[in-house]
Amino acid sequence: MPVKTIWPIDHSCGHHSDRDLSGRPADRRAGFAEWLATQECTACWSASREANEQDKAAWLETRRAEEQAESEAWSQQYRMPPLEGTERAVSWGVRCRHQVLAAAYTAQVVQGDTSEVDWEAIEESARTITRAGWWIDQRSSEPEDLHELLQAATAADRPTENPYF
Repeated sequence: MPVKTIWPIDHSCGHHSDRDLSGRPADRRAGFAEWLATQECTACWSASREANEQDKAAWLETRRAEEQAESEAWSQQYRMPPLEGTERAVSWGVRCRHQVLAAAYTAQVVQGDTSEVDWEAIEESARTITRAGWWIDQRSSEPEDLHELLQAATAADRPTENPYF
């Protein structure tokens, strides 16, 4: 008598299905059917995954809004100039600038040996860079590299008072 190929499965969600397991080797069908019984049916799994994706998207949107508000408040507190670029790039750049400078301050001043006076010079140099894309590009940089990165910024990253330049 051949090993059956259609297995009745009572899923953990309470639904029942008959699954064709003929695509599996005969000696692995029983174990797989047993495992399937511990899982939700396909419809319930899809519905819960969709709900999780919606929850994740809502959480991410809320988190980004919180980060944006925190970064904008920080920018005002430390007199950072507005960034230039597309609307999307500017909002992302504001968050990146806040994260880069906060991480550098922690690494260089709080945990390192940079004095507050030296940090103010670095911060003043950071104020001259207003291209949002530059800050986005530096988001993964090492905090210790900030001074060198600021020096490497080009004129395209800094505003000019001459609009025809």
